[in-house]
Amino acid sequence: MPVFVFFKGTVKAMKVRKKKAEGNNPDSDRGRRRHRDGQTEIAEKKTQRINADDIRRIAEPLCEAEGMELVHVEYQRETGGRILRFYIDKPGGVRVDDCAYISRQLSDLMDVSFEDIGPYSLEVSSPGPDRPLGRKQDFEKFRGHVVKIRTLPCAGDGKPVKHKTVQGVLSGISEEIVTVQVGDLTAAIPFREIIRARLVPEEKVRSQAGAWEREKT
Repeated sequence: MPVFVFFKGTVKAMKVRKKKAEGNNPDSDRGRRRHRDGQTEIAEKKTQRINADDIRRIAEPLCEAEGMELVHVEYQRETGGRILRFYIDKPGGVRVDDCAYISRQLSDLMDVSFEDIGPYSLEVSSPGPDRPLGRKQDFEKFRGHVVKIRTLPCAGDGKPVKHKTVQGVLSGISEEIVTVQVGDLTAAIPFREIIRARLVPEEKVRSQAGAWEREKT
């Protein structure tokens, strides 16, 4: 059964999927531990071959058939284990019933399409005010909005490798380059180097602007 979680401006349905390792377990405790470790290592290697783009290709037609837009897919390891997160939307907004229904459909589809994916938690959510941007068309659709973009790590002259974060007004995308206006400067970011991009909620933008004004005075 999905678990429903409500956040400000966001509805979610979450479901934990656990897949049992196949095969005969040895009798001893040590043997069972080795068996589990071996199964975990095998599952991990198979899981690494599956990425969010693969999952999106099989999930998007299902969402479209149900009148939903598949906004973004995340498949990553977090503190509690692997998370498979789908963001969906539709005209008029997504309700918790929509998330629950799509969650059940996607769970069945994943079982059929990715038998070796291993244990994960499935989460279906509305985009929320900090909507993720993952497709090229998103960077055109939300021109003029404030965005926060995180890029691949870069290093320079012996300095530690760090991710770069840019926040500013989205200008659009052209020839694989996303442009963001940061004050009087324009940041040009190759689309392939973007790890994560999200809208910055208007409430947060106003709060940051107010803090900046207070610092100046």
